[in-house]
This record gives sequence, C-alpha cells and structure tokens, in this order.
Amino acid sequence: MPTSPTPPSTGFPSLPRRGKVLFALALVAFAALLAFGPLSEATWIECAFSATLIAAAALLLAFLTRRWLFSLTLPTMLFGGLLIASLIKFHYLTTPLMAPDLVYFVNRDLLDVALRYPPILIAIVAAAIVIPTLLVLAWRWDRPRFLAHRTPARRRTARSVGTLATLGMLGIALWPHGPFAAVFEKGMWQAMNDKSFLTDFITSFYQTEVVIPPFAADADNAISWTQADADNPPAGSPATAHPKGVQAHPDIVAVLEESTYDPTMLRICTRADVCKRRMFVADGRTRAHGPLTVHVWGGGTWTSEFALMTGLDHLSFGDAGLYAPYNLAPRVNFTLPRVLHEAGYRAIAVYPMSGDFINARNAYKNYGFDAFYDGKDYGLSWESSDNDLIQVFSRIYDKEKQANGKQPLFVMMLTLRQHGPHMTPLKKLPAPFDKPLFPGKFSPKSLDEWLNLNLGNYLQRLQGSDIAMTALEKKLLDADRPLLLFHFGDHQPSFDGAMRALEKNLPAADGDANFLTYYMLKTNYKPARQYGEREMDLSFAPSLILDVAGVKKDAFFQANALMRERCDGFYLNCVKKPVLDSYQNYVFHHLEALHE
Repeated sequence: MPTSPTPPSTGFPSLPRRGKVLFALALVAFAALLAFGPLSEATWIECAFSATLIAAAALLLAFLTRRWLFSLTLPTMLFGGLLIASLIKFHYLTTPLMAPDLVYFVNRDLLDVALRYPPILIAIVAAAIVIPTLLVLAWRWDRPRFLAHRTPARRRTARSVGTLATLGMLGIALWPHGPFAAVFEKGMWQAMNDKSFLTDFITSFYQTEVVIPPFAADADNAISWTQADADNPPAGSPATAHPKGVQAHPDIVAVLEESTYDPTMLRICTRADVCKRRMFVADGRTRAHGPLTVHVWGGGTWTSEFALMTGLDHLSFGDAGLYAPYNLAPRVNFTLPRVLHEAGYRAIAVYPMSGDFINARNAYKNYGFDAFYDGKDYGLSWESSDNDLIQVFSRIYDKEKQANGKQPLFVMMLTLRQHGPHMTPLKKLPAPFDKPLFPGKFSPKSLDEWLNLNLGNYLQRLQGSDIAMTALEKKLLDADRPLLLFHFGDHQPSFDGAMRALEKNLPAADGDANFLTYYMLKTNYKPARQYGEREMDLSFAPSLILDVAGVKKDAFFQANALMRERCDGFYLNCVKKPVLDSYQNYVFHHLEALHE
C-alpha cells in the first residue's frame, strides 16, 4: 500500500505530544532567561554581549548533539543558575558572583556563609538536585532530530560548518579587543556594584591577573623617600616616658571594627542619645584621629586587613587585587608585623571566625604573624557581640603577657557584629531602638521604613561596640605598661545599597563620602609627636602606628610615612601627581614591594 510522502523538514523538532510540551516549556524558560538576564543588564552592549553568548551556546550544542530540547535546557540551566547565584550573592553579601569566586570561595567558607543565610543553603541544595535532574531528563526525552532531513554526508558537513561558525562567534564575542571590547574595560569594582550579572561574571575571567603599577617615566625621581635619622629612631630606642624596668616599646593593639563609621557623618543623625558615641570622640589620650579613606564599600573587609598590614592599596594591582589574601599576601615584601619583629615584637591575630574564611590563616602567616587565634576555638560566631570578642581578647592577651614577659606585643583583632544584614525587626530591639528613630514622610529629618530598620539595627549594635571599646580602653590604657591602641572602621555597611542614599557630611578635602569611615589612635604615654585630627588613607596607618610607637621603620615604611605627609593623608587620590608617581616608582620598581 503506498505511503503518503513525508513533508520536508525545516530542521526544527517534529516531536510527539509529550516532547512538544517539554520543548514549549524549554522555549519559555529560555525566553525567561533572556528577559531576566541579558535584557535586564545595564547597557545595550552588555545586553547584546550576554545574549550573543547564550544564543551561540545553544546553537553550538544543537550542532554537536542534534538535540533541540537539550540544547535549550543546558544553556538555560547554566546561565540561569549563574544569574540566580549572582542575584542571591548580591542580595546577601552585596557583591555579585565573579569568576575568582569559583577558585577562592568554593570551599568550607561557602558552607559557613550558607549556614548563616538559610536561603543561600536552600538554593545550593536545590541547584545540586534540580539542575542535574533536568539535564538528564532533557537528554533522555530528546532525540537527535536536528538536520535529520539531510543525508548523512550533508549532515556531517552542515554540523562541521555550523560548529566552526558558532565557535568562531563565541571566540569573537569573548575577544577582549573585539566588537564587545567595551564590556571588558569596566573595572572589577564597578562590576561588583552594578547589576549586569552575566556579563560581569564572564568578563571577570579576564580580570584575575595581578598587575604591578607601571613605571612612570615622567615622574620626578629625584625626590628622596628616605627619612632622616631624627624622624626614624634607631632600633631599640625608648619610645615612651615610662620608668626603667618597663618594656621600651609599647604594646600595640589594632582593632578592625567591622562595617563601622561615625554616624554623625550622616546629616540626618543629629540625636545625641543614639548618634554620638564615645569611641569616636578625642580625649586627652588621643594622638591622631579623623576620617579614614578606605578602599571598599559594603564589603571586602579582607582588603582593609591587607592595607593595614602592608601599607598598600589593593586597587593598585588591578581587579585581581580584590582577592588580596590569596594572590597578594604571599607576594608582599614589606609588612607591619615584619618591621615590628625587628624591634623585638611578637605578633598575634585574634580572628572572630574560622581561620579558613577567605584564606585568613594563611594570609596572616604571610604577613608575618607568630600566632593566629581561631574564633571557632573560642566559641565565636557571626552573632558574637563586641563584648564577647573583648572577653576572648582579654584571655588571650593576659595569657600572652604572662608567657612572654616584657616582650612587646602586636595584636590584631577583628570584630564582626556590625556585619550585615541589619534586619532584626525593630520591635525585638531594646529601647530606644525598638521604634523608627527618624520617622515621618517628606521631611529632611525622616527616613523610609527600610532605612529606619537598617539604621536602627546599626545604631543599636554600635551602642554595644561603644561599651566594649570603653572597657578595652580601660583595660589597656590604664595598665602600667606602655600601650598604643588603634581602632578603625574597615568600610561602610551596605543596607542592601540604601546606605548610598543617605546624605553625608564631607570633610573639607575632596573625596567620595561612601569610602570614608573613621580611625582613632590613643596611647597611655606621651609620644614624640601628636598628629591631631586629619583625614588619612588606610594605607598610611601602619607608618603612623610605627611613628607614634617610636619603632624604627624599614625603607618601605619610611617612604610610606613621607608620602603620608607630602600628600596630606591622601594616596591614590593624591592631587600631587609627580609626588604620587615618584612614590609608586620607588616602592614598586626600586624596593619591589611585590615580588613574583
């Protein structure tokens, strides 16, 4: 019996009913990916870039597998998973997913963070189950139908040509100097603060190389970066006016206050009962204080640790500098702990979390610390208050002093309580924080519900920080041994980005108010010089500490101290470009601050 002729195929699937339903669902999911991914990115070229990659990936799979359903499902799962992961990470940790995260953060750190934020844990578990399941089903329920109407020879030719063409399309799209060059020129920090999630993740693969600042040929290299002996006391010289029998050099305690800034810098924060705190106010023991220029906003505490330990700004090294504990810490030649070692100090770190977090234990070893006290060993966690940390510090400090006698100590301690989120319902907070502190509508002295919630949480936690710092000052500065205490804010909190909406009081000098926190340096002895109130970049904190402690500086920190004075506390934003270029040439190309 004659059969009816088979209609010509267009190359698109001719499927049974179940297959058609699945294919329709895959198309809808693919369209949703395009709508919420490429079409929602910040600029048209980023939209075109990510859309091109997704479309090319689907076509490449179609030519390789001849399975339309699978070819739509795999890119949807892959790019959709990246998009969702980046959205979640941005929401909870204020930074999107970047390529180096796959190398540096996919470890026990990820589990620690996921346990802190249950939605992240749920998303990880769901992805681990759903994505493989859907891909297996898409493969099993699909059949090689693409190009089925062609003869085997022509099909092989079409697949070869199509595969090469789509690979070429992907190669051209991913070429940093090709038609999408503009998307590769955006810096890492801008990428970490905008919402072009797919583009930023893909282009970040090209932004992981550490770059040394280039030699500035037109710099004034006649500028001397070596201090006179009078400004750099010889090793072992007494730094204090304490009587004989007391250690010559002071103990140095540095406290990094997580996500902390002086709230009076906010124009709206004028209520003395909740905005003004003792820890930000100078007194008779204050030797230096003021606004502190930091290098990150809303996150990235480890870069502030790096700046304090090395006198460097991670931004000097390109986008890869953001991962300083992994790729910069092993390469630094000059650090604050190493200079202090030369003066006879023992350096210890008191860390509020696991030492595995962001490679902290290894980084501190590279910085030159003798001992690292892991917060988990002392029962510390994300919820630990500053008072909890001070109590742990006191136990460790007293034990160290008993064991090491008159040997001076350098102690680096980090707090954690101000880390976000700041979203505890106000009714659960003690008075006066249990109600909106700045209520009302359309008033210069009011905030919306979201900012009242976050700022209320911040100010309530700050009250605890202030009490803890007062106790720490009493313990250390009232002791009969010389002591230098330096505490500072590592960056401003994010409040899910809303912090930028709060108007701030800028200091007299130019700068971005979003990158200002505070620093406070006190001693229980009279140093050779007091510095008073002045704005300062965090990169200059180590040389300031060495100056006030009276510790002999090496060549790098002599230059660091001179740069601090010559540029009035500014570093990369120094307006005296010849001075900045000369300094960069000296520290990077003469002293080789970073080795290979």
